[in-house]
Amino acid sequence: MTTGVRRRMGVEERRQQLIGVALELFSHRSPDDVSIDEIAAAAGISRPLVYHYFPGKLSLYEAALRRAADDLAQRFVEPHDGPLGARLVRVMGRFFDFVDEHGPGFSALMRGGPAVSAGGACSISTASTTNALIDSVRQAAYVQILTHLGVTDPPPRLELVVRSWISLAESTALIWLDGRRIPRGELEAQLVHDFAALTAVSAAYDEEMAGLLRHILADEPADGTFGDLITRLVALAPAPVPAPSGA
Repeated sequence: MTTGVRRRMGVEERRQQLIGVALELFSHRSPDDVSIDEIAAAAGISRPLVYHYFPGKLSLYEAALRRAADDLAQRFVEPHDGPLGARLVRVMGRFFDFVDEHGPGFSALMRGGPAVSAGGACSISTASTTNALIDSVRQAAYVQILTHLGVTDPPPRLELVVRSWISLAESTALIWLDGRRIPRGELEAQLVHDFAALTAVSAAYDEEMAGLLRHILADEPADGTFGDLITRLVALAPAPVPAPSGA
């Protein structure tokens, strides 16, 4: 007869386990609704042991937010192979994977996070930490998109396009989570088309952006993501009015 022996975890291993457990719980429910007792039970340890590794739920929540932010930032990392449209489609797929898996947690992250505990100091500290994490994700996404465009010193109009598109992706995901009334795949494709549209509008006002758009489209196949957008837009154009007979 053999008996199971529970392996003793090291300090950092246990901390990472607790962060993972907390993130899973926070992903499905508001952090305000998750208790330390629940986190302890899910981790298979006692409540006092949780406090041995984290001073309280606030510090554990912030650690979980950091892991979520790191994970989200990594979703924008993509090999520089193939046309840009296809790359952005894959990026949006991974982005919405995260949104789908961590709905309430994503909402809390993007909206500044709940207070977690009463008291102005804690609320301000949490909001400050959350805002810094959100900014780090946005900056990581911004840098990744620029590398895909092959740009190291972006002109003002390009910076406006990329940062506006990242904000659009965030707001689109938050709206989608409220009922998921539009098929996810359609939104992913639409957001990639939105990037092309924002770039095209900017190109209409600036020759440097026009050159960048020509460079992007030169590598796009006719049946690719951006080609699909052009086909859809052409189909919306009104049919030419025939000339009067005998004119």
